[in-house]
Amino acid sequence: MTNQLSLAGKPVSPPVVLAPMAGITNLPFRKLCREQGAGIYVCEMITTVALTERNPKTMRLIEFDPDEETRSLQLYGVDPAGMRKAVRMVVEEDLADHIDLNFGCPVPKVTRRGGGSALPWKRRLFREIVTAAVDTAAERGIPVTVKMRKGIDDDHLTYLEAGRIAEDAGVAWVALHGRTAAERYSGTADWEAIANLKDHLDIPVLGNGDVWEADDALRMAAETACDGVVVGRGCLGRPWLFGDLEAAFSGREARLMPSLGEVAAVMLRHARLLVEWIAGAESYEARRNIDAEEHGCREFRKHVAWYLKGFPVGGELRRALAMVSTLNELEDLLGKLDADAPFPESTIGKPRGRTNSPGKVALPDGWLDDRDDCTVPEGAEIDSSGG
Repeated sequence: MTNQLSLAGKPVSPPVVLAPMAGITNLPFRKLCREQGAGIYVCEMITTVALTERNPKTMRLIEFDPDEETRSLQLYGVDPAGMRKAVRMVVEEDLADHIDLNFGCPVPKVTRRGGGSALPWKRRLFREIVTAAVDTAAERGIPVTVKMRKGIDDDHLTYLEAGRIAEDAGVAWVALHGRTAAERYSGTADWEAIANLKDHLDIPVLGNGDVWEADDALRMAAETACDGVVVGRGCLGRPWLFGDLEAAFSGREARLMPSLGEVAAVMLRHARLLVEWIAGAESYEARRNIDAEEHGCREFRKHVAWYLKGFPVGGELRRALAMVSTLNELEDLLGKLDADAPFPESTIGKPRGRTNSPGKVALPDGWLDDRDDCTVPEGAEIDSSGG
């Protein structure tokens, strides 16, 4: 890496960013990861419409822990006016210290509206949105960054031009996922594209894609000269990956290989944090009288398979853990695991989380016809956050 990564004048050390993931990077998960290592930890994707309309769920998602030194919020929007309004709300109400703009989401319900990874194709619209965010955030000195993909598909690459537009608009850095929208989460990320973007820009470039281990991050840095790494699926069921990343960027060789008993302790803490977070809600959960413990345990279920990946755990016990409804039940079931079982080395360096096949990208009618058309597609905005 060429320079010390910083944000609003503050060093980002290690140069590691937790990628926003829908239903994952809520306050409890960010807290769990921060306990393992330093970096920037971004909340779930927030839509500009849901924020400015003060959607109760969205207002819950933008809550930050008191000890989160950099409150990092990712915004999604397709309308420059809507983006300006949302960022002004962040500025005037002191809702965050850092704003990341989402131009990387490949999900069909997003791209068919012209959002996410489809949007940089419309270069004038892209410029207007980024400029609106940067200029408005500058009133309070809040840095704005951009996260994007290579393009729509191999025939419609946008990352080099979009990177230059973002740099000219004044963003603090650009993060590139080395896949197109069409590739989704398939195949192997193109790290050469990250290197190309780094060569084209003067501002920092962060690399994203296939960082499964701390050593992958070091290899990405060496091969691309990127200024930092963005970690998404690699930390699913492994919040201690951030401890490994901190060690790696500090030149230490130690890597965490927790036993099944140690993993079980992290699982129980994760579930308890979720329950505490929901129990403390003064927003939609509380008003709907949802049982906090049951709701928190239900939220935790999706993490079970990731935590137990590769460990010798019987199918019946796995199924029971994936259906827990109370913390006592979870603790009892975790007690039945073989606490001394070593970390499964067979999972090291292997993909985690969602994987899928490439596919045609859903786009608004005529989206590819005129790159300089800055008309906002009808019904483009999404009124619910989290992805």
